[in-house]
Amino acid sequence: MKIVTYNVNGIKARLPRLLEWLEETGPDIVCLQELKSSDETFPEKDIRSAGYGAVWHGQKGFNGVAILARGVDPVEVQRGLEGEPEDEHSRYIEADVMGLRVASIYLPNGNPQPGPKFDYKLRWMKRLHDRARQILSEEVPAVLAGDYNVIPTDSDVFSVQAMQDDALMQPESRAAYRALCFQGWTDALRTRHPNGGVWTFWDYQAGCWQRDAGFRIDHLLLSPQVADRLVDANVDREYRGREKASDHAPTWATLRD
Repeated sequence: MKIVTYNVNGIKARLPRLLEWLEETGPDIVCLQELKSSDETFPEKDIRSAGYGAVWHGQKGFNGVAILARGVDPVEVQRGLEGEPEDEHSRYIEADVMGLRVASIYLPNGNPQPGPKFDYKLRWMKRLHDRARQILSEEVPAVLAGDYNVIPTDSDVFSVQAMQDDALMQPESRAAYRALCFQGWTDALRTRHPNGGVWTFWDYQAGCWQRDAGFRIDHLLLSPQVADRLVDANVDREYRGREKASDHAPTWATLRD
């Protein structure tokens, strides 16, 4: 089984690239982020024509998350995180699919920091911790996949100096990510590439793709029941270089059935 997280940076703008990638790679489960589409304008017909069922939590113009499954419809479990009722951002959706509990996550960026956006990021991470702990308590095979907007270690970035003031690399962001992993979640990509140097994002600016000036912010966290089934994990780096591509590349893990 292949499960993928992919920040598409606008599903309508990237739909040809998304459909192309689905056809060429045939993943089983896909967690999408940054749809930038309302629920009503999500391209369900195109997704179904490609052979995938879907659940989604949209928001006009920004945010938005979805879970796609090849040949089946995911069964939604939860949308949004508890703990901040006034938060209307569409950043979390969770579903049961193919014997897994899967969450698609689009964590807040947090810039500029310090400030209210960074405070919101840390509060959101605490809410994610609470939900992740609940999922672990159910002892179900689970994957928390998404754009975490956290660079976990110095080996996950092309230049520590260039990113040292960014919210993605602050000690508080990293500590919150480590705390999540310490609950019992396994970072799939880190497990397969322990020395780092594997990027999932390259900015559109300053020739970052051409210079390979990237970093790792897209993660798949596996519950103990799923970590035991991990075969491999990597990045479909090639797709970042295609015309009108997202600034993220699909990031995946394969599991034994």
